Amino acid sequence: MFRSRIFRAAVIAAACIGAHALADTLPSTWVDKDTGHRVWRLTPEPDSASLYFNYTAVSPDGKWMVYNAPDGIHGLDLVTRKTRLLVANHGDRMATRTIAVGRKSNVVFFLSDDPGTHATSVNQVDFDTGVVRKLVDVPAGYKIDSINADDTLAAGTYEIKGEATARQDAPGGPLNQPRNKGEMMERRLAARIPLVLFTIDLKSGKETRLLRSTDWINHLLFSPTDPGLLMYCHEGPWQKVDRIWTIRTDGSANTLIHRRTMAMEIAGHEFWGQDGKTVWYDWQYPKGAAFYVAGYNLETGRRTAYQLERNDWSIHFNVSNDGTLFAGDGGDPGQVAHAPDGEWIVLLRPQSVLGPGAINQKDFWQPGVFRPERLVNMAHHNYHLEPNIRFTPDKKMVVFRTNMFGPTYVLGVEVDKTAAGAADVMSTPDLARRFNPVAPVSTGAVAAK
Repeated sequence: MFRSRIFRAAVIAAACIGAHALADTLPSTWVDKDTGHRVWRLTPEPDSASLYFNYTAVSPDGKWMVYNAPDGIHGLDLVTRKTRLLVANHGDRMATRTIAVGRKSNVVFFLSDDPGTHATSVNQVDFDTGVVRKLVDVPAGYKIDSINADDTLAAGTYEIKGEATARQDAPGGPLNQPRNKGEMMERRLAARIPLVLFTIDLKSGKETRLLRSTDWINHLLFSPTDPGLLMYCHEGPWQKVDRIWTIRTDGSANTLIHRRTMAMEIAGHEFWGQDGKTVWYDWQYPKGAAFYVAGYNLETGRRTAYQLERNDWSIHFNVSNDGTLFAGDGGDPGQVAHAPDGEWIVLLRPQSVLGPGAINQKDFWQPGVFRPERLVNMAHHNYHLEPNIRFTPDKKMVVFRTNMFGPTYVLGVEVDKTAAGAADVMSTPDLARRFNPVAPVSTGAVAAK
């Protein structure tokens, strides 16, 4: 037993040494041969990753972006591109879990577990000073997902113990052992596990229940400007759920954002425009056949639909702070679009196609198209890991994560093309193969939406 432990420790140590050696030899920048755009490796740590595409990740002053690595929570200075460790994991990779960056102050909100009591708390760490402050304790089993616009509330869900239906124990084993993601989503939806959607005051610890449901509630996301407005989704295979909802933090105005009018119509992977006025989302009418990024303006009720071609569809989309540019992270042929040539980070320029004199009503969709420009060739990326793009505040760069080199790193690609004649032009897939010869396998990770 002792020798076995020594052997395992040696294997782990060797893998860590190899990963760090890889980081030392990977170039920090190059120009993608297929697109003409400069790519930067923004994180030095192997297995470092940026946040999910619609989580708040950049500080209010636009200087810092948070990311995670095996040793803890890090800050990336977007001006100097220097990084610093903010909160250490101390050997336990899940000891700290990032929730979001504050909207009002330059802090990262995170969960941590007390090593002695195993109690979980919500904490914050200051990007500039590194000072950590504990805020409130969280009961066991509570999941925290989002922080509101004035940094006073957290939102989350918890399952109601003892009330799960018999479907949870149906033949086929536990919910956390699916053969694939599609199966997991089907079984979790059918389980009808009772849960509560709640907020918790970050000063007093007061809990407010917003909603009790046996639907699967997920992807909580506060408005970037309205502290009392929360977006959430009914999770599951998209053709089986009315997905996108908003609710006030007093539990009122529970509102469905997109009501379907066609069988097999799907809408999801929702995200906020940074002005807080518009909810954007992937809309397929019907699933896998016609592709749009749709927007709903909460103030005016206007709906906008930007059409895009199959090869320009992405698992996730995002929008610049000023709303003038969109970007997508692409997808392999196993995804819901089944795109034959969709493995690209892509820039999407919106263009209205509303002609003069057209009959138009307040409840009509406002039509548009996207003019695409490819930024990075992702042919050697395994889409089992979703790249999760976001713009930097100055919209000069699109940030994403990739496993094309083996370990995960955070990369950034410049929106403007590099001047012709750059000495470091190279094929991004060829560069990736030098460090990770194994070709990626199409996983169809989100094909069962």
